Amino acid sequence: MAYDATLGLVVDVLGDELARAHVLVEDRHKQPMGLVHGGLLASVAEALGVRATAAAVAAEGGAARGLSSQTSFLRPLFGGTLRAEARRRHRGRTTWLWEVDLAGDDGRLCALVRVTVAVVPAPG
Repeated sequence: MAYDATLGLVVDVLGDELARAHVLVEDRHKQPMGLVHGGLLASVAEALGVRATAAAVAAEGGAARGLSSQTSFLRPLFGGTLRAEARRRHRGRTTWLWEVDLAGDDGRLCALVRVTVAVVPAPG
């Protein structure tokens, strides 16, 4: 996936209830103060939720699109590896809801993200 490559996102586990991924933090991921940009955290969470939903609904002729997300930033991350763990909290006919924990190498949470994914008919 081109967007995953842009982020540096590596998906480790992709299931319909749990998904995990990581990003090796590089200077390009940081804002001028030297900490990981919040946009990366939000983007990683949404990308993971959409990918997991898309993989699960593809066999039924469905596709997934990000609908909304809400990010709570808890502490800064300055480097190392960003780790994301997404847990599905709701599986509806037209929407899925994921909660994503984002942490650094020390396992301490740096952000929590709630991602709502729309389930739509596959294009074409």
